[in-house]
Formats: sequence, C-alpha cells, structure tokens
Amino acid sequence: MGISEFATYGYTNSSTNRIVKSSGISKGSLFKYFSTKEELYFFILDAVTADFIESLEKKTIAISPELFQRIIEYSALEFSWYIQNPEKAKLLIGAFTRSDTEIYQKTIERYSIKEFDVYDNLVKDIDLSNFRWDKQKTIDILKWFLKGFNDSFLVSTQIDNYSFEHIQNEYVKSLTEYLEILKMGLLK
Repeated sequence: MGISEFATYGYTNSSTNRIVKSSGISKGSLFKYFSTKEELYFFILDAVTADFIESLEKKTIAISPELFQRIIEYSALEFSWYIQNPEKAKLLIGAFTRSDTEIYQKTIERYSIKEFDVYDNLVKDIDLSNFRWDKQKTIDILKWFLKGFNDSFLVSTQIDNYSFEHIQNEYVKSLTEYLEILKMGLLK
C-alpha cells in the first residue's frame, strides 16, 4: 500500500493515515517498524530500486555489445520494466524528478552512487578502441548525456497522461536521434 501511496501522491503529499487505513493496520503497528514517514519512504524506495536494478542486471547480459545499440536496448529494457510495474515506475520517476524538495535532495544523495554504477555497468565490457577520446572521457560524456537526456525527457513528459508504451516509443525515437549526433562526435 505504501508503494501506491507514494507513487500517487509523492513523498510530501502522502499520508501515513491513508497507508494504514488501506493496509488495515493501526498507525502504532506501522510506527513500530518505521519511526518516521521518511524511514518508511526510503525502505519502500530501496526495495523498489533493488527490484529495478536486479531485473535489469539479469537482462543486460543479452543486449548488444555495440555501445550505442546497447544504450537503446537498455532503455527499452527499462521501459519494459516500467510497463510491467507501473506503480513502482511512477514511484521511481517521481522520486528522481521532483527537484524542489528536501526529500529529493536526500534521495539524490542516497542513490547518486548507484546511478553511476548503472552507467559503468552499461559500458564495462564495451570495446571503446574505435572512439576518438580516451575511455574515461568517453564514458563521462555518455553519463552526462544520458543523465541530462533522461532528466529532461522525464520532466517534459506527463506520466499521468500517457501510457508507458507511448512514452517508450517517444523516448527510444528521441534517444536514437540524439545518439546518432553524439556518435558522430565520438567515433573516429
């Protein structure tokens, strides 16, 4: 019930009263395990994030060894997870796109290392010898590009008004176009 509450209302507007009411437990029972709403929120967010990462890590093994195709296929895997887990996806997207709150700052601090682990895992076995620049500079440029692209795309997209299938099509099309531009600047 907590996932649904935080996905629907975000952290700030979520109510522990609604969570206990929909769960059929007392507020005392909830706070026996979680001393604050923030502790409950991060417990849920940790579990959802772990599920997301574990699911993608299993499937990443089978994606293309070519870097730019790999990025596109990885994004398709992300959206497949979103489509299969819409409430969890909405929770994750909301947690990482609401930038005007204190809880957002805490979320970014808590997960920033994991985020870069995802980028590192995406490129760890890729042959970058045909790139103009050294490996670390190439990886850094890709991280910055993907982070900025994802942030910009998710903020500009109204998750409530579209299905994840529709968003996936727009995202992959736009990502592919921008990666073609980036590829021309990075490849020899």
